Amino acid sequence: MTFVVTGATGKLGRLTVEALLAKNIPAEQIVAGGRDLTKLADFADRGVHVRRIDYDDPDSLHDAFSGADKILLVSGTDVGRRVQQHRNAIEAAGRAGVKLVAYTSVPHADTTTLKLGAEHRATEEVLRSSGVPFAMLRNSWYLENYTEQLETFLEYGVIVGNAGDGPISAATRADYAEAAAEVLIKDGQAGKVYELGSDHPFTMSELAEQVSTATGRPIEYRDLPTDDYTQALIGAGLPEDDAEMLADSGPSLARGDLLVAGDDLRTLIGRPTTTMPEAVRETADALVGSRD
Repeated sequence: MTFVVTGATGKLGRLTVEALLAKNIPAEQIVAGGRDLTKLADFADRGVHVRRIDYDDPDSLHDAFSGADKILLVSGTDVGRRVQQHRNAIEAAGRAGVKLVAYTSVPHADTTTLKLGAEHRATEEVLRSSGVPFAMLRNSWYLENYTEQLETFLEYGVIVGNAGDGPISAATRADYAEAAAEVLIKDGQAGKVYELGSDHPFTMSELAEQVSTATGRPIEYRDLPTDDYTQALIGAGLPEDDAEMLADSGPSLARGDLLVAGDDLRTLIGRPTTTMPEAVRETADALVGSRD
């Protein structure tokens, strides 16, 4: 059995390779792919096969997927171009005769109002019509979207956004990666659609309260009108298109588009999901340690 993980130079893909290794999948049965092979040198040193994968380069996809049994198709980062890029990968997987393509999508991809969801919905449609056996891994937000901003929160004493009191089922990348590894390893996954998220949803106000508790610093959540939040993001250095896309997610969060019911993630990983307070405390402790 050969497992291919695309996007292994990114955080989720890398963690999925690590999860496969931790589950005692032999290194020689794993292919880690990405555009910059220098970022995969450590995997090669451990016996993992390393291959160049560029969604815009069909030849690289053909070479990387040759002999593959199962593929984790990590969604690309080139917003606006991803459907064709994913189509290239799906068609290459079909030509390779793979037994499963597991695709990292978004919650409720068929109904979500997230602008980011449109490309995921279109990719799911490509997969369904391709004839390639598939599993949909509909991941909610990453907790790291927030914990990686902890220093900024502390610097300004405020978390700004436009999500209102919308509940967010964010989980850690490591939890999603472990779930992806399980789906690749398990039999009988073709046709499965997993809605994946934390056992314990939270609001942005609750996030601010937890950051205050973990750091001993007063942090508030300030909810802004979408236009004001967009300008705040631009002022913080985000390109205008990225700022508008991120600000668009707030009303969708407020409507509950990133709330995941059920226990698909917990069931796949065989344990409770990492909670927001746990992730915030760990990040805060690491931040304090780095300053000592």
